[in-house]
Amino acid sequence: MANFTKKNQQDLLDNESPYTYNLNLPDHVKSNKVLLHSCCAPCAGDLMKRMIASNIDLTIFFYNPNIHPKKEYEIRKNENIRYAQKLGIKFIDADYDVQNWFSRAKGLEHSPERGERCTKCFDMRFERTALYAHENGFEIFTSSLGISRWKNMEQINDCGIRSSKNYPNLTYWTYNWRKADGAKRMYDIAKEENFYKQEYCGCIYSLRDTNAWRVKNNREEIKIGEEFYEKKLISNN
Repeated sequence: MANFTKKNQQDLLDNESPYTYNLNLPDHVKSNKVLLHSCCAPCAGDLMKRMIASNIDLTIFFYNPNIHPKKEYEIRKNENIRYAQKLGIKFIDADYDVQNWFSRAKGLEHSPERGERCTKCFDMRFERTALYAHENGFEIFTSSLGISRWKNMEQINDCGIRSSKNYPNLTYWTYNWRKADGAKRMYDIAKEENFYKQEYCGCIYSLRDTNAWRVKNNREEIKIGEEFYEKKLISNN
């Protein structure tokens, strides 16, 4: 990763889309270090910029073994790495222990979006994030999952809080990232950066259900690795 300074980061913010307010961590948190569980670059982009603008010492933790297939996982991860490098943010690449995820999801293959399978999925990812936070001196962690209008924020926050309670003096930050036009800026940044445009939540069951809906509505099934926010790559296959 490039050797960025705070001035480098601020220059990027000033040149692209300056933020005119500061985020305030909960009063009981004494450190400005935050661990961000990132699900993908489009969802995390606005959070990353907001925290840099607020002089928060940010680290990205990428742990998403739910994403299927592996090709999709690698694309999403590499897009997040690319943007973290651009902003000079430390990036932790955690395990892709997909078989563990399948074990957690067993019996819930037909659970609907926002249902019990999603709770199990969030629990798994936040438990690992909370462990890393505890072992590496973070008092607080949060996630980009809640910025999406397709997600149940209360469900996500409940999972984050539950995971934080496994360790003393660890807080899950339940900040509403949709506030102050966060959801709109999420898409603006995705277009500016030409991020990969994932067309389903991530897991194999989400891919199955999304494709079933597309076929029913006379639309093409998802083609992995082709859709970006500003252009579509033409497959050579």
